[in-house]
Amino acid sequence: MAARTVRLDDEGEQLLDAITRQSGMSISATLKRGLAVLHEQMEQSAKPTPYEIFCQLDLGPGGYAIAPATEVDRGMQEALRRKFSR
Repeated sequence: MAARTVRLDDEGEQLLDAITRQSGMSISATLKRGLAVLHEQMEQSAKPTPYEIFCQLDLGPGGYAIAPATEVDRGMQEALRRKFSR
């Protein structure tokens, strides 16, 4: 078990005192519960992973491909035609 020193401003000290009086819990139990609640909230609002974002993308069949991979030459010709036909 680790021992920690925590510095609270006046507002934090008043909140901690009010919570311990109302709940009947010790200061240690109150802080432990507060940490558990904060941890739970952070897990619920966690940022999605890159894979989760990728799964939400709807690129449709073939994504942004101009041509299938078996017709690379035709795809390159079309891409160059689009780029330089301004």
